[in-house]
Amino acid sequence: MGCSERQKEIRRRRKRRQKIAHFRSRLAKASQSEKVEIARKLRGMTPGSEVLIEAWELTSSDR
Repeated sequence: MGCSERQKEIRRRRKRRQKIAHFRSRLAKASQSEKVEIARKLRGMTPGSEVLIEAWELTSSDR
């Protein structure tokens, strides 16, 4: 038997939160091209990505 759908959803959320924390920690030392790549990955990863990109001030580096 597989996991219930609720457990899968919780696992996805936790993993997404870990990835976002990882990107946030790398942002301080990131070059301009790395910032663009982080913004691209955030957009594909989470529906609330535009809020994070605005908060992390990646809009000027991204477009």
